[in-house]
Amino acid sequence: MRFQDAARDARAVVYAGIQADPLVARAAELLADATHGQRILARAVMNGESSDPDAWRTMFPTLFDAALGDVDQRPASDAILAAALAVADRGEQVRSQVRGALVEELTARLLARRVGATAVRRERRILFDGVRAEIHPYDVTVERDAAPEAYDCKWGARGINADVLYQLDDARTHAADEDERLSVGLVVFDATRSCQVRLDAQTAPHEGTSIVTLEGLDRLAEPAR
Repeated sequence: MRFQDAARDARAVVYAGIQADPLVARAAELLADATHGQRILARAVMNGESSDPDAWRTMFPTLFDAALGDVDQRPASDAILAAALAVADRGEQVRSQVRGALVEELTARLLARRVGATAVRRERRILFDGVRAEIHPYDVTVERDAAPEAYDCKWGARGINADVLYQLDDARTHAADEDERLSVGLVVFDATRSCQVRLDAQTAPHEGTSIVTLEGLDRLAEPAR
C-alpha cells in the first residue's frame, strides 16, 4: 500500500483555488475551537437561509447573550457568524465548493492536533499492488507507517452515497489483503441523526468505516482509546 498525489487535472486546479481561499482557512480555524452550538450556528448560516446577522443572534441567544449563556462565547460566536455569512454570500455554486473545502480543512486541522501536521496530507490516492487505482483521491489522509488513515469529507448527510462508502471500504479491505491496517472514515458536517437516516437507506458496506458527525468532530483530535 502506498500514497500518491492526485493528478493535476482541470478539476484539481480549480478546486485548489477554492481550498486556498483565505476564508476557508479562517472559518476552519474558528470552527476547530468552536463549541457544538457554534458549529450548529455555522452550518445553519452557511446554508444561506438568511443574511441578517441580528436574525441569527435571535435564533441562537445563548451564544450571544451573556445573561442566557457563557459570556466568554460572544467574541468567538461573533467571529464565526461573520465568517459563516461571508461563505453564505458567495452564491449557491461557489458556496457549495467553499463548504466542501472547509470541512476538509477543518478535518485536517483536527487530525493534525493528534498526529502532527506533517503526517496529514490532502487530495491523495492510495495504491495497492494488483488493484486498479481509483481516480478519485481521498480528501484527507494520515500517512504514518504504523497507523495510516483515509477520510472523505462531506458538508451534509446527502453526500453519503454508495460510491463513497464502497471506495472507503474497498481501501480498507485491499489494505487488509496486504496485511496492513488502514483506518477509513467519513466526516460529515451534519447531525448524527440525519447521517444515520441516510446510512440506513444504503446497502453499501460501511461497518468498518468510522462515521464522524457534527457532534463528534473533536474525536478526530483525540488519541485512540
